[in-house]
Amino acid sequence: MMKKGLVALLLTATTFIGCQNNGTDIPNDEQSKVDMSDFFLYTDQYESKGNNSQCHTMNVLNQKLKTNKGLYQKMYEIEYATRQFIAAKKGGGGGRPGSGNGGGDTGDSGDNLGVINIPVYVHVVYSNSNENISDAQVASQIKVLNDDFRRANSDANNTPNEFASVAADSEITFTLANTFRHPNSRTSWGTNDAVKGSYPPITPSTHLNIWVANIGGGILGYAQFPGGSPSTDGIVVSPQYFGTTGFVAAPFDGGRTTTHEVGHYLNLRHIWGDGRCNRDDFVSDTPSSDRPNYGCPTSANHCRSNDQFMNYMDYTDDSCMNMFSEGQKSRMRSILVAGGARASLAGN
Repeated sequence: MMKKGLVALLLTATTFIGCQNNGTDIPNDEQSKVDMSDFFLYTDQYESKGNNSQCHTMNVLNQKLKTNKGLYQKMYEIEYATRQFIAAKKGGGGGRPGSGNGGGDTGDSGDNLGVINIPVYVHVVYSNSNENISDAQVASQIKVLNDDFRRANSDANNTPNEFASVAADSEITFTLANTFRHPNSRTSWGTNDAVKGSYPPITPSTHLNIWVANIGGGILGYAQFPGGSPSTDGIVVSPQYFGTTGFVAAPFDGGRTTTHEVGHYLNLRHIWGDGRCNRDDFVSDTPSSDRPNYGCPTSANHCRSNDQFMNYMDYTDDSCMNMFSEGQKSRMRSILVAGGARASLAGN
């Protein structure tokens, strides 16, 4: 794991001290138990390149951080709890995830929750018949989510030997609770949560809400991390990248855009940390990188290690994605345990 320079450490400390004035700060004795010195939220690398990423989750987060003054502190506390949960599982102290002594996993969930099922509401918002995707297309996406999160995907054997030992069954499943259809003459919705404002989430504390609506601008999808407002909680995916049958467009016709965005919804970062080699995704078993991978590479090496480009949290084509890691599994499940940011999804 990378070590931050003095300037970065001072900036992090300054930001946190400022947040302590909100009255929701973590006591100093508790801070000392978990290393948060590498924590960051705001990213500017891809904004400076014209917001040309496939997933706009981090761009959306940047905007929310600017307008919601309490969001940084809330997400800091969620990250603190995540690291505390992982450290307790490993029986260690406060080693930070991503440093090699805090972010991995033994393969045992360690949370006594067993397989967790998340009920899903799908909101289909359409301006034409293609966008009014069929029930079969919706069902195909739910199947992909279940296969990918349980590592029952047919391409699981394509994981390179280097990473096969850390490829994880997250023990998370999804059940379609209902599909809501909304005709609307608007042809694109952007990433400012306008579609959520028009069709608000339904019981977001207990259900994952997915809006299938044309985002526009070539954007595949975006998600809200744990800690954001309930009024905008959930993920948005453009219809041509949702599911595996019907109105789908290659090379993102395998349902992996939704898998990727649900990963964000469950507190996963992009595997390259949305920055240079000194940024990370807070997971030790996804090697550091300084960029996304595209297409379908056979290998990729950055930051003096091989990229885990087949991870669902990269930008490769759907057909080349096939795994979450054990460390990512721990991060996702940490927010579903009692007291976690999304505990109510698991009935806790």
